[in-house]
This record gives sequence, C-alpha cells and structure tokens, in this order.
Amino acid sequence: MQRMGTALVLLALVSLALPPVPAASSKGEEAAVRAAIENYMQGHATGAGEHFSKVFHPDSKLFWARDGQLMQRTSADYIAGASGKPAADEAQRKRWIETIDIVNNAAVVKVVLDYPNTRLTDYMSMLKIDGEWKIVNKTFTSEPKAR
Repeated sequence: MQRMGTALVLLALVSLALPPVPAASSKGEEAAVRAAIENYMQGHATGAGEHFSKVFHPDSKLFWARDGQLMQRTSADYIAGASGKPAADEAQRKRWIETIDIVNNAAVVKVVLDYPNTRLTDYMSMLKIDGEWKIVNKTFTSEPKAR
C-alpha cells in the first residue's frame, strides 16, 4: 500500500513538471494570433499601411524609451507614416515571432525584426475583440548593430 502511495506522489510530481497539453482551441487561437501578426509583418515588408490597419486596434498606442524618456505614438500616426513601398534593403531584412502567450482573450506576442543596421524587439499586447485578434499596445526597443 505504501508503494502505491509513493508511486502516486511521484506520478503527480512528474505531471507537474511536464508542460500542459494545449487544448485544440488554444492551437486555433495561436493560429489566429499568428495570422493577425502576419499582417503586421507584411506591413513592414511592403510598406503598405493597410496591412497595419488590419491588426492595430484604432485606439492602440506604441511606446518606447528614448534617452530615458517615455515616448508614445498613436497607431493611426504610425500607420499614416507607412512609406507605401518596401525598404531598399528589404531582401536583407528578417522578421519572426519569437513567442506567443495566450490566456483566454488576451495574448502577448514577441516579434523580432532583424535588419541590416538594427534589431528591433516588439512586445505586442493583443485582445480578441469582436472575434478578431487586435494589437492594443506595442512596446518596443531597438539595438543598433556594430558596423
């Protein structure tokens, strides 16, 4: 009887150490978040603001620090600043999703934009609103590369 109790305790400990198995709906939500972020990455690749408009909520803002000071911009201003054409060095630019963390209708996505002269890291706060994943906040930093 004592062996069975010990085995159950060990089984419980092992199961706590294993990552949870995502539910099928979580995988669907992850795919939906990835698809939304793909619009963001297409906006960068093409310079076309309409891609950004598909993923940013109209009330969203962007935040960063410059010289130790908080800076911010509305997503509308960000979208309006889109060039409408790809960057000259687009062939050398790489972008990817580093992590996605989803709980219910909220998500945080880490996106890396690796460009020839700088590497940007974006942290997107997203909410599922009216059935669509939208960026409600973007916080980012940039690291210049050594030349």
